[in-house]
Amino acid sequence: MGLIYALGAFLSWGLVVPVHFRLLDGVPAWGILAHRIVWSALFIALLLLAMRLMRRGPVVSLQRRHAFLLLSALLIAGNWSLYLWAVQNGRMLDASLGYFINPLVNVALGALVLRETLRPLQLAAVALAAIGVVAAVAAAGSLPWIALTLAVSFAVYGLIRKLVPIDPILGLGAETFALLPLALAYLAVAPTPPGQGTAQWLLLMLTGITTALPLMWFAAAASRLKLSTIGLLQYIAPSCLLLLSVLVYGESLPPSRVLVFGLIWAGLALYALDAARPRPRPVAAQAPGDRPA
Repeated sequence: MGLIYALGAFLSWGLVVPVHFRLLDGVPAWGILAHRIVWSALFIALLLLAMRLMRRGPVVSLQRRHAFLLLSALLIAGNWSLYLWAVQNGRMLDASLGYFINPLVNVALGALVLRETLRPLQLAAVALAAIGVVAAVAAAGSLPWIALTLAVSFAVYGLIRKLVPIDPILGLGAETFALLPLALAYLAVAPTPPGQGTAQWLLLMLTGITTALPLMWFAAAASRLKLSTIGLLQYIAPSCLLLLSVLVYGESLPPSRVLVFGLIWAGLALYALDAARPRPRPVAAQAPGDRPA
């Protein structure tokens, strides 16, 4: 199930979310961010209520480490804010580099913090992806701070959600409700511009679903999969975004990006090949005195 959750999250971020936000061009970026938080809070509150009514809600006793959810809330809000700022200020190249670099940071955190080990084919997959990222950086001419901040902030967010023992819906609810006062304050000071039609308001309301569901799926995947596995699967989102921009929105694809795309997907293919290989089952130790029949 961890793999299914991860695919749902990354395909949503790579295909559904960018199309959704492209349809909201008439709304300022910070307004979209505030609406994402408000409608996500409402959506999650309804989910929690439904779980309680069906008596399926998880019982969770508060622990000290749950306080880290405040940090994860600030990290995800900062990540969203910087991404929206980059879009508004013509820094999409920096943003895309950040999301290509982010999985490598996940792999590094998995090895350094969680002591996860990589098999030879997995190491080769990471090496191919790293070469692709280096090629992208070389084509850009420098490694901008926007890319680094986006990459590190989301990687640390994923690490926290893996380490904090809480149901994905409850965890996302805690993060969203922590951000809700800030979002409401922003909308009170800078309300959504008038003249938005019914369709635009419906799209704004749907940001709650397209924001909350992928994050819940991501948190569920993070609790089930190795961080290094999540790191490599995370290349699906920027790769889908690249295809979407070229095939649907008609943007040009420079040769350097073709190289990056090919190397990253070659790395993913290697990783998938390694995951599909059958593993020998460990032989149970024979108890003293046991004899074969």
